[in-house]
Amino acid sequence: MTAETEDDAFAAIRAHPGGVLQSELWKELGVDSRKCSRLVKKLLDEGRIERIEYRKEGIKTYVLRAAKTPPEPNLLLAGAELIPCVACELECKVEECPLLMDWMYQLAIEEFTE
Repeated sequence: MTAETEDDAFAAIRAHPGGVLQSELWKELGVDSRKCSRLVKKLLDEGRIERIEYRKEGIKTYVLRAAKTPPEPNLLLAGAELIPCVACELECKVEECPLLMDWMYQLAIEEFTE
């Protein structure tokens, strides 16, 4: 893969949810370290990524991660009800979540009775 744009670099960074070392990213993108640094700077300036200093074998590098963006408010609501997953700390599968299922059944009952 040869990265030509910030979008290519951003997609590569997003593919590593735990972050990717900048010193590894340029190899993955198929660009030299200078080109990678320019792409990373643009993404940082746009607020699309975050960069955390990291030392590997005594050499300073950076961990790059996609910046967390707040979700769209409309995606958190169903009607006037807030989706229970928003503040949930349980680690579950959406298909098996009892809180989400109860919430969906309650919505269905309210809509059916109206």
